[in-house]
Amino acid sequence: MNYKLRAALAGIGMSLGLGTSALAQTKWDLPTAYPATNYHTENIAQFAKDVDAATGGKLKITVHANASLFKATEIKRAVQSSQAQAGEILLANFANENPIYALDGVPFLATTYAEAKKLYEVSKPAMDKLLAAQGIKVLFMVPWAPQGIYVKKEIGSVADLRGIKWRAYSPATAKIAELIGAQPVQIQQAELAQAMATGVIESYMSSGSTGYDTKTYEHIKNFYDTQAWIPKNAVLVNVKAFDALDPTTKAAVTKAAADAQARGWKVAQEKNDEYKRLLSERGMKIHKPSPKLDADMRQVGGIMQADWLKAAGSDGQAIVDAYKKK
Repeated sequence: MNYKLRAALAGIGMSLGLGTSALAQTKWDLPTAYPATNYHTENIAQFAKDVDAATGGKLKITVHANASLFKATEIKRAVQSSQAQAGEILLANFANENPIYALDGVPFLATTYAEAKKLYEVSKPAMDKLLAAQGIKVLFMVPWAPQGIYVKKEIGSVADLRGIKWRAYSPATAKIAELIGAQPVQIQQAELAQAMATGVIESYMSSGSTGYDTKTYEHIKNFYDTQAWIPKNAVLVNVKAFDALDPTTKAAVTKAAADAQARGWKVAQEKNDEYKRLLSERGMKIHKPSPKLDADMRQVGGIMQADWLKAAGSDGQAIVDAYKKK
């Protein structure tokens, strides 16, 4: 009888122990708008694995790729409102909220990875302050490749783009459409392949990775390597969700995030030439812009830089001044 009682008590103790362990585990959702095979998503998946390993499974992060949980434009709000604990966004998509978000999408301000990193460093304090007021913070940021023009027909100047159906995925790309006389069509990446297949768009600006991921080469055969700007994706976290972690888990997340940022910048640069090679192998013509096209696009960039400075005011001017001095 005593043996049975001891066994029963031991069983209850094991159950309580398992219950406590289960309760101690924290689960986060991390939505992103990009395919699982995109290097941004692969980097985020590695980040989630690193956190899992470093915390001994105490924090589990589920990555939801290809806008399967929230659309690109919904992810930031989802993180702010705790519908998701973390999420990845393209900063330039939120320029209508604050011009600071649009900084890395201003054409011809930062056109190399070294310049993009400098711009990130000088703008980070203002970005952190802005996001903190919204209850979110950046875990890490990773750049895209320099942006070029995908277009069905060969072009020699901006005049050749007038009237063309142009994919606009952010306020900046919509503004470019306006300045070059194109017809903007709001299309996010998850909808891009279908939009090209059905003729909804004929041209857009993006990176080599987007062109490859969406099989743009099946519908559009020309890429003009304008290297106009280098936008960045930010992986955000809800501050309350982050603050609810114990100190050891916080440290593990912070370390994994720093590793993800360093890895992501390295991979982005390595992938740039690789994606252009892959596009070329699949029938895409990679063009160096003509002097006229380059001059036309830089004129567009100049207008947009002036507009950005006007919208961003003294805070924006201070960032640009610091960037130019750095």
